[in-house]
Amino acid sequence: MFIQEAINLDVTIHILDPDQSAPSSKIAHHFVCGSITDFNEVVEFGKDKQVVTIEIEHVNVDALEHLEKKGVQVFPQPHLIRMVQDKGLQKEFYAAHQIPTASFKLINNKSELRTLKNELPFVQKLRKGGYDGKGVQVIKSTDDFEKGFDAPSVIEKMIDFEKELSVIVARNKQGEIKAYPAVELVFNPEANLVEFLFSPANISDEIEKKARQIALEVISKMELVGILAVEMFLTKSGEILVNEIAPRPHNSGHQTIEGSFTSQYEQHLRAILGLPLGSTEIILPSVMINLLGEKNHDGTVHYKGLEDALKIEGVYPHIYGKTKTKPFRKMGHATVLNQSLEKAKKIAAELISVIKVESKK
Repeated sequence: MFIQEAINLDVTIHILDPDQSAPSSKIAHHFVCGSITDFNEVVEFGKDKQVVTIEIEHVNVDALEHLEKKGVQVFPQPHLIRMVQDKGLQKEFYAAHQIPTASFKLINNKSELRTLKNELPFVQKLRKGGYDGKGVQVIKSTDDFEKGFDAPSVIEKMIDFEKELSVIVARNKQGEIKAYPAVELVFNPEANLVEFLFSPANISDEIEKKARQIALEVISKMELVGILAVEMFLTKSGEILVNEIAPRPHNSGHQTIEGSFTSQYEQHLRAILGLPLGSTEIILPSVMINLLGEKNHDGTVHYKGLEDALKIEGVYPHIYGKTKTKPFRKMGHATVLNQSLEKAKKIAAELISVIKVESKK
């Protein structure tokens, strides 16, 4: 999706990915199969590039810092990627900069959970390595201590929230900053992945303004160059708390491809190249659904109902080109646009029963 935007501006894209059959391998100008966590491979790949950016934050930061010292422009900046890789450092950053977030404690191992029985219930998050719902454990009672992680973790107060929101915000090299309207997220409770999102979020103008302002404050204080997803909780008392951030194009911004004047991918490209940022205004209300691998389906992918989905006005499927599916794997997404957000939601609900990501029999 990033490469598709780069083609429009005649920007040459080189990709480093550990999967020889990665979807990007089919359309990148140059593709290298290699490890994004190996110091030497990342340095060798990036040493002759003008700008290096990331698609996922689980990369070798030492290598990126080395490239930066050698004069390669790396965005987002490596020291910020290092901070985001560690949820403990993230939380400490919020605390140091008076950014509202749930109260927290840091622990080193599972045995320390027992010292927190008076804090129940809480959420345990691995400081490093968590991704797409992995690395998060809800601890409701002392009986749950055994299933806790035996590794450095963040212990976070359980938030009684009304909604989960996300604001995508961008900052270019010149310091220009723009935020998209807040979107509302609905998670799949089994996979702990975003299943739907609505744009715009069903919130008051006051909450919308507050959410955008917090996102602007986060990226401003980080001085990050590129795109940043700021995921938030809206509590039942009307408070907004930052949950996590992602320094890259994010699942909660996919609807911008059709639903906004500037997609998050074009905005990221503009930001890291030092170009003026594009309009973040919404063209039409939209709903995005993730196309996840069906349960009990593991193997070569087959998309059931795609032709029927294409018959529905305002439906835009994006199939990522992954050849293998497995339960809850993100295989694509579909965006529904409509003049009425409520109508878009109804179409999206129908779409879930139309498109199925299965494995070939």
